[in-house]
Parts: sequence; structure tokens; C-alpha cells
Amino acid sequence: MLISNHILDNTKLVETSNYSDRTDECDIRLIVIHCISLPPKIYGNSYIEDFFCNKLNTDDNEYFREIKDLKVSSHILIKRTGEIIQFVPFNKKAWHAGLSSYMNEENCNEFSIGIELEGYHTEKYTNHQYKSLLEVSKALINTYKDLNKDNIVGHSDISPGRKEDPGKYFEWNYYLERL
Repeated sequence: MLISNHILDNTKLVETSNYSDRTDECDIRLIVIHCISLPPKIYGNSYIEDFFCNKLNTDDNEYFREIKDLKVSSHILIKRTGEIIQFVPFNKKAWHAGLSSYMNEENCNEFSIGIELEGYHTEKYTNHQYKSLLEVSKALINTYKDLNKDNIVGHSDISPGRKEDPGKYFEWNYYLERL
């Protein structure tokens, strides 16, 4: 897997307006792993893509009315099947971390890449997702000089008490040992 012009080759690209310029587009030094499912614990639909693109139909589920005004995105979404979807070029700031801090530095969106796994923090992820996550992570580490396996965290690590993802079932050892 290769990255050309800050976009993964041979993956689905879905354009969103939910991003902004980084203060320094070369300052990419953290990978943040998240999880998301819409509605919660329901998989295999296009609601996450719709949400990241501000096209979520609030009539489809009551939960969607609670999140309808949120403007969020991630650089990458990895579906349960292992399908990889990119929403934001890596040199741009996706809106994935919210209120966050890493190594005493606030606003992790400014210097991180966000990877969402289709899932829920109390459920296991699929082998297909780990395979795709490893491919994406290796491509990122090979492309951006300040990334390595020591600066990959979960959303819960940078937003403790506020976020729980990717959750206790994310297999950190399995993932990191294979990078």
C-alpha cells in the first residue's frame, strides 16, 4: 500500500468538507485509533460515511437527531469487512480527536492522523480490520518520518474520562507486534 499526494492508493476516497488546514502540514507525529458505529453497535451500512459528509438522515434513527449538528471526520475509516475509506488527505486536519492532549500538548487534531474502526468499544474487531489497519499503519509510518509504532494511541489515551475507544477488546499487542 502506497500513499501519493497524501492519499492512499487503491482505496475509496469520499470527499468531506469537515477538515481544515494544519498549522504545519508537515507536522504529522501521532496516529489515533478510534471506533464508531451508527447507530451504536449496528454495522454494514453507509451511515458513518453520511455522518462524516453531513448527509445523515435524522429520520432514519432517533440517535441521529442527537448528533445531527456535530461536524466530525476522520482521515480513514476501516469497515468490518476491511474496506478502507479515506475522507481527508493526511496533510490536512481531520476533526476526529476533539478535546485532547498528548505529551502535554493540546489539540491532537493539529498533528495526528485519525483512523476509525467500524465497531463499538465493548465489542471485538474483525481480522479483516486488523489486516487493513496494519497495511494503513505501515504505509503511514513509511511515508511520514515522525510516525512510528511508539506514537500510536487510542482515543481514550488522549481524551481520558471522555472517550473509551477503541476499547478493551482492541488487541494492542497483536497489532503493535506486527508493525
